[in-house]
Amino acid sequence: MYPSGSPVPTRQHFGSPTFRWPKTLNSKITAMDASELPWHGNAFPVDLSQYRQVAIDPWQTETLSAQDSAALSANIELCRDALVCFTSLGGASGYGGHTGGAFDMMPEVCLLDAFFRACPDKFGEGDLSDGCRKVPTFFDEAGHRVATQYLFSVLHGHMPAARLLDYRVGGKALPGHPELGLTEGIGFSSGRLGHMWGHVNGVSRAQPGRVSCCFSSDGSQMEGNTAEAARLAVAQNLPVKLFIDDNDVTIAGHPSSYMKGFNVGRTLEGQGMTTEDVDGESLEKLYAAMRRAVMHEGPYAVVIKRKMCPGVRDLEGSNEGHDAMPLAHAVQYLESRQLHAAVELLKKVPKAKDPGHYPLAGSFGAPRQVFGDAVASILTKMCPEERKRRVLVVDSDLEGSCGLKKVGQTCPEVYLKGGIMERGNFSACAGFGTEGRQAVFGTFAAFQEMILSEVTMARLNHSNVLCHFSHSGVDDMSDNTCHFGVNNFFSDSGLDAHDTKGHATHLFFPADVRQTAKVVDKIFWMQGLRFIYTTRSKVPEILDEEGKPVFGEDYTFELGKDDLILGGACDGYVVSYGDALYRAMDAVGRLRRAGLKVGLVNKCHGNAVDEEMMQRLCHAKFVLVAESQNVRTGLGLRMGCWLLERGFGGRFGRCGTHREGCGGTWEQAHHQGYDPASVVTKILDLAHAAGIGNHSQFMVEGHKHRAIARPLGAGWASETAETVKVAS
Repeated sequence: MYPSGSPVPTRQHFGSPTFRWPKTLNSKITAMDASELPWHGNAFPVDLSQYRQVAIDPWQTETLSAQDSAALSANIELCRDALVCFTSLGGASGYGGHTGGAFDMMPEVCLLDAFFRACPDKFGEGDLSDGCRKVPTFFDEAGHRVATQYLFSVLHGHMPAARLLDYRVGGKALPGHPELGLTEGIGFSSGRLGHMWGHVNGVSRAQPGRVSCCFSSDGSQMEGNTAEAARLAVAQNLPVKLFIDDNDVTIAGHPSSYMKGFNVGRTLEGQGMTTEDVDGESLEKLYAAMRRAVMHEGPYAVVIKRKMCPGVRDLEGSNEGHDAMPLAHAVQYLESRQLHAAVELLKKVPKAKDPGHYPLAGSFGAPRQVFGDAVASILTKMCPEERKRRVLVVDSDLEGSCGLKKVGQTCPEVYLKGGIMERGNFSACAGFGTEGRQAVFGTFAAFQEMILSEVTMARLNHSNVLCHFSHSGVDDMSDNTCHFGVNNFFSDSGLDAHDTKGHATHLFFPADVRQTAKVVDKIFWMQGLRFIYTTRSKVPEILDEEGKPVFGEDYTFELGKDDLILGGACDGYVVSYGDALYRAMDAVGRLRRAGLKVGLVNKCHGNAVDEEMMQRLCHAKFVLVAESQNVRTGLGLRMGCWLLERGFGGRFGRCGTHREGCGGTWEQAHHQGYDPASVVTKILDLAHAAGIGNHSQFMVEGHKHRAIARPLGAGWASETAETVKVAS
């Protein structure tokens, strides 16, 4: 047993997975190393050696001693200081993060840590044990609170405190959700919100006689998974203990306001759970409740009541505390805590950004926000009575991310805040969207996987639902693998008969803000299921060879038609869409200047075959599909089949998401290999395999050199590329 009040142990931390920062196609930018980050080499500005390793056996200790109470209170303050420091650093640097949830839960985490230290053999599945004392795992249903996991990985001796400064940075193995096998000291992968309790039921079953614990939140408890997990835990009398932070805050607001009747404790009691509510900021009351929980035979839930960011001026009780604490608030908080070194660190951090230069693209914009603007524009042309009769718009707690907030502000009579209940919300949309009515549903693309059964039912019921799935692909996704929206084509699982009966499923991947608006305007009143996918990241306008927007005023979006972005007499083509398109355009433009005859096709209507374009592709010597979707489920598989069915005899290749994320934002595209440099390499490999011209392997290397070393400027398309001369 660790003696109460002893200092934190130290040991050499594990080696983190390596990550090579990629060279970009701009010759002015050389390969970076993570050591060049401005805060690299700094000591962590909060002294975590002050954490006291309190050990309390709840079976033997009825009330906290004054000494333990003081030590725990000091630990809570220390941990909250540390969390504000490194999560706000993530926000200030542009990598994002989440402060509020982790900040809130520190009292129960520090208490459970004390329980684990005193009697680890009484609790469930343990953490890594090579050289450190084995400590059971802090399972958590709210994976965005991963800062808690990283902080206690340090406090348990798995990694040095300075690692916390790399929170969410690309390639540093500290992504926005815990991932098993990636980060030192992390004993589980949280997955998406509200998905962990069922897993912990299995952990409990596998270790009879031990208590299994799981942290949760009021947002997590909205998900349907938790109801099923509760029933199983009760039916099997599993010794699973839930410690639920009920701060009455989700991203979209306060559940007590938008979800009338929802009560975490009463909901669980309805499943047969024993529960109790407790003031989370009263250490003595919280200890007593947690003690009753672990001593209780069978499942038990402690619903911990508190405001978001308790005690933080201007943020307490606000949903603005959910994300990384804003810089001004963080500085104010840290200065009040006399943490001046942390303040100086925050003030000097620059914004992270893609070091690439894209001269063939226009200004950047956010298609996910334009979606909401486009829907609002359509609805405001109707009178309020007609809108309410014909249209329903349901948000799943992501209104700001999906652009639906604009609809709620302009047309409140059609708008519902549905909370974190994707399955039920989509089904409500499907039920409304019949007989000439339209429903609009929005959430993240990753969460589409949760509603696939409901999509099938909607299709069978001939429902009309326009779905907006933002955060598609991997670009800008510091939340990492569990939030990747890379299996979007799963939704196209209907039968051919559904298409012929007028109830088809359509998938759209607009390339930029202009095409997004055109697509929404075209398909809003269509029948059937229509899914629009946009990225978290901003993307640039796609420009033609004269520097004008491809999808400008003269452009008309046509169902089933692909867009020829760069054509002419081409030996091969790249087919792309979404955020991969502007990256592919950069690669294609550079190679065209180098003399390679390669074209570019935008496939916005992802699951429709454009026969005219297919004939063009079938006559090519090579075709490459570049995408951000999973290479096992994405467009590449379909395109390959379509080409073979039409007699294509050339070389075919594909690149896209094929491995777990590296964290960070812009780094993800490079990590998956659909960045411009990777697309250049893939194109040249296909061209060489297709035997285009008399190019030797050295000639291919010459093309690579020219493409990388000579960034394009104005007039790139009209310039005549010189032939690369190679000595025989």
